[in-house]
Amino acid sequence: MSDVRLGAGTASLTTVEDTIALGARLGRQLRAGDVVVLSGPLGAGKTALAKGIAVGMDVDGPVTSPTYVLARVHPAKRSAAPAMVHVDVYRLLDPGAASTSVSGADLTAELDSLDLDTDLDDAVAVVEWGEGLAERLSQHYLSVALQRSPDSETRTANWHWSSQ
Repeated sequence: MSDVRLGAGTASLTTVEDTIALGARLGRQLRAGDVVVLSGPLGAGKTALAKGIAVGMDVDGPVTSPTYVLARVHPAKRSAAPAMVHVDVYRLLDPGAASTSVSGADLTAELDSLDLDTDLDDAVAVVEWGEGLAERLSQHYLSVALQRSPDSETRTANWHWSSQ
């Protein structure tokens, strides 16, 4: 992988290790209150990228897909560093609808109802399957789109910061 800049970029990821390394580079530059939206089809590498973000942020706990629990909090290992809240809104999506079946306000309410061990303003929210939805959690978010080549294991990541 070539030099990765947080602002915007593209990377070809030939191995899971490449995906984790990209996540770590992005994770080292994230701050409390940031939202990261991970999009892409099943098997594109969203959870592997989230693992890398956790490495870069230096947070505790194994990072696994939070599909059935909606969100997991990974506390920071260093004092005053942000926790990582890993969110997966896949189970909230209505596969028959043209868009998600939950609004940004509903997502915030659902996360609040989970009684997370951290305030989202003091953490970095990494949201899988959140495109079109999680962006409403923040005025400033990092969008990372992952695509898998149909004829190989190579993945492509495109990322950029968006402001509303």
